[in-house]
Amino acid sequence: MIFRNARLIFPDGIRDGLELVVRDGKIAELRKRTDSRGKEVVDLDGNYLAPGFVDLHVHGAVGRDTMEASMDAFRAICDYHASGGTTSLLLTTATAPIDTIADVVKAIRDCRSSIQQIAGAHVEGPFISKAKPGAQRVEFIQDPTPQRFAPLLEYSDVIKRMTLAPELPGALDLIDQLVKREVDVSGGHSDAWDEQARAAFEHGMRSVTHTFNCMSSARRDGIYRKAGLLELALSEPEILCELIADGHHVSATLMKMLYRAKGAYGTCLVTDATAGAGLPAGSRFSLFGRECIVENGVCLLADRSALAGSAARMIDLVRTLVQDAGVQLSEAITMATKTPARAIGLKTKGSLEIGADADFAILSRDLEVVQAFVGGDEVFALDRQ
Repeated sequence: MIFRNARLIFPDGIRDGLELVVRDGKIAELRKRTDSRGKEVVDLDGNYLAPGFVDLHVHGAVGRDTMEASMDAFRAICDYHASGGTTSLLLTTATAPIDTIADVVKAIRDCRSSIQQIAGAHVEGPFISKAKPGAQRVEFIQDPTPQRFAPLLEYSDVIKRMTLAPELPGALDLIDQLVKREVDVSGGHSDAWDEQARAAFEHGMRSVTHTFNCMSSARRDGIYRKAGLLELALSEPEILCELIADGHHVSATLMKMLYRAKGAYGTCLVTDATAGAGLPAGSRFSLFGRECIVENGVCLLADRSALAGSAARMIDLVRTLVQDAGVQLSEAITMATKTPARAIGLKTKGSLEIGADADFAILSRDLEVVQAFVGGDEVFALDRQ
């Protein structure tokens, strides 16, 4: 296939006059436009061609939840998020009994060869802080002991990221075990003091989950002011920060603050979408037993006491970042592609480079997703919806 008449988005800017050649599901050539003709030529009508988006934090969509642990649920979630340009994602678990989480991760392992968009699993909880649970179920939160986390380590081939609170007893031992298995450790749902967060960093924690949300920040310890997990993340260049740029989880000022501190290569856009994504306003859904509602473009616990993930797709985050935070489109795309791919070691995803997978998001001038491709195969087309 030859993709032509497109504006290609690279981390350092947008380039015209190029065409992209795909062979065997990979990018084979990037070259100046030719006069090639034939059925294999795809004219993109001057739209943007971006790498397919990589979402590291997806709980669900259209009423379906990762915790269902079924092929049908996983496929529905991936199909919906393809409409937002996402071509690779981590199906994300909720805080639950260890055996339940292990069953979900096993199902993800069993299905990932059949659903191309599944890049692995993100285990969020149960090793988090009861002081910062968000919408997670407090009754299942627990400290990480070797006996408790051992069943999950058996799935380290599919678990690409784990969110945990670094201040918990046993957390540093768990971090050591995860780093040894090349699982990305992300601090989140945490009430850690500076020294606790820094200890986790020294043991290999290199990410933080939904920055600003359910996260400790600077406060007084007696007469002294100390940093929290937020400030540790902002101050260490090696730490990558998730950002839910849906216009609800954080304000434009906070988005700008994170961008100024971390840049495009230190920020990963994530949706943290739950089953309410894609449902009409007023719809109710369950987040592993907690009743939730879609309201004003975001997901909430039914009692409106806390956010319950987002109702967004990745393209919505990119658009919000560009329009509300003044980020250049090429950099916003980098935060949705190359940076998250690097965070979990997806070496052939997230970039328009020779040898990379032919995963693309075709975007209109108004930043709507027109088409999405995975390995050169179309997985979404706007005019066929």
